[in-house]
Amino acid sequence: MIHNLAAGVQAFTSNAFLVSGPASADAPAADDDGDAGRRVLVDTGSNFDILPLVDERVDGLDAVVLTHTHHDHVGNVDAVCDAYDVETWGFDTEQPSVDNAIPDEGTVELGLGSYEALHTPGHKDDHLCFYDEAAGVLFAGDLIFQNGGFGRTDLEEGDRPTLIRSLDRVRDRVGDDLAELHVGHGPSVLDAPFDHVELAARAARTR
Repeated sequence: MIHNLAAGVQAFTSNAFLVSGPASADAPAADDDGDAGRRVLVDTGSNFDILPLVDERVDGLDAVVLTHTHHDHVGNVDAVCDAYDVETWGFDTEQPSVDNAIPDEGTVELGLGSYEALHTPGHKDDHLCFYDEAAGVLFAGDLIFQNGGFGRTDLEEGDRPTLIRSLDRVRDRVGDDLAELHVGHGPSVLDAPFDHVELAARAARTR
């Protein structure tokens, strides 16, 4: 199960996705053990109290995984790590919010799924996307948004040619059987998400 805990938050924040197995608060367990898989937050968001929203759905966390370390994605990191005694995982351990490194093409366990980490700079140097080929699920961070939106390149570490290469890499990796696209801001895309990936790759070349 994937839940965006930042949905409806009015403050400036990224999305914050809680990934767990089917034994979340509003779904039946998949087996007698009620396996929730590896309970992970993909980004923590910022400027809102995320802790009660986590507690509504799971009994603790196993890890925090970061798409990148812009403040709106990591503002709640300290509160989450202190509350659940967990560590963070991201691309660059020189960043204060990252405890453990995820290499390019490394594997990350989220919920009951196994995700490939894709280093996708251009918006920020430490940006990662996470793709579960078996489930057809992509966490795109701030690389891709709904309707062909793509990450800003006017911030520090932003670079449009690099972003385009990252967009092309993700487009070529995921294919047209992509089922779910979960993005850093705005709604997730569950209807023909590959079309939005393709559109972002084209739009970044022209806008």
